[in-house]
This record gives sequence, C-alpha cells and structure tokens, in this order.
Amino acid sequence: MRALLLLPASLLLSGCYTVAKTAVDVVTLPLKAVSAGVDAATTSQSEADEKRGRELRKAEEEAGKRQRLWAEACRKAQARGEPCPPPPSGD
Repeated sequence: MRALLLLPASLLLSGCYTVAKTAVDVVTLPLKAVSAGVDAATTSQSEADEKRGRELRKAEEEAGKRQRLWAEACRKAQARGEPCPPPPSGD
C-alpha cells in the first residue's frame, strides 16, 4: 500500500524540480547574456599577444621582401657597372 502512495508523490515532486530548474534558468539567462557580451567586447591578454605577434611577423616579412628587392636591384646595377641603390630603410 505504501508503494502505491510513493509513486504518485514522486511524480509530483519531479514536476517541482522542473519548475525550479526553469526558474533558475530564467533568472540566470540575463547574466549569461551580459557576460557573453562582455567577453566579445573585450580582448584578453593572450588575444592581444597573438595580434601583436601577427603584426610583428607581417612587418618582418615586409622588411625581408624590401631587402630581397634591394639585393636584386643591387645585383642588376652592379652587372651594368653602376653603383648599388641605397639600402631600404628600417621604417
């Protein structure tokens, strides 16, 4: 007899859990949305470091390209018997 009474009681209590969980989700949803917005709007230190590293690599690639172009121009000028042009500046 007792088992027959516990079964309906457990079903009713599971409904309370669902209602409570939904209430917690509704309350925490605005906080989660705000924190996601803040995360998207701010840059972490690691992201800033990665960006700076990309900028440095790009600058080094450009400097290398200028150096190679100068070396080629110098080689061609020397082949013609002319002096080399001034080397690229380190801007």
